[in-house]
Amino acid sequence: MAALIWLVAGVLLAAAEALTGDFFLLMLAGGALATAGVTAVTDFPVWVDAVLFGVLSLVLILGVRPVLLRRFATPPSTPMGIEALTGRQALVLEEVAEHAGQIKLGGDVWTARPLDSTEVYPPGTTVTVMQIDGATAVVWRGP
Repeated sequence: MAALIWLVAGVLLAAAEALTGDFFLLMLAGGALATAGVTAVTDFPVWVDAVLFGVLSLVLILGVRPVLLRRFATPPSTPMGIEALTGRQALVLEEVAEHAGQIKLGGDVWTARPLDSTEVYPPGTTVTVMQIDGATAVVWRGP
């Protein structure tokens, strides 16, 4: 009978976690479900079950919850603005040399210069944007 109570408590706590998304109630649900399993196969007194629930829940809260929060709670940062242009491919429109050049990047025309000032990229070359320096894209043809 006690195992059934722990099982119901675990399921209810897991269902309540769906409303919060904090992973705290899920850890309590894990403790309750583990206690239900131990209670089903042993005949310990109720106070031992309560201590077992407390210890298991504490271990889950301190050990598993931080890992889950790091993995799922914070969304990955999305580059915005000029940071989003780094790493994108562009097409050379006018010869890109140390002091002049234009590329087409995402539908826009940008002034460009090569990452290595000794290189020259002819029109039609596909290059990679390495960084944005003011209003100039610093590009590299790559290996």
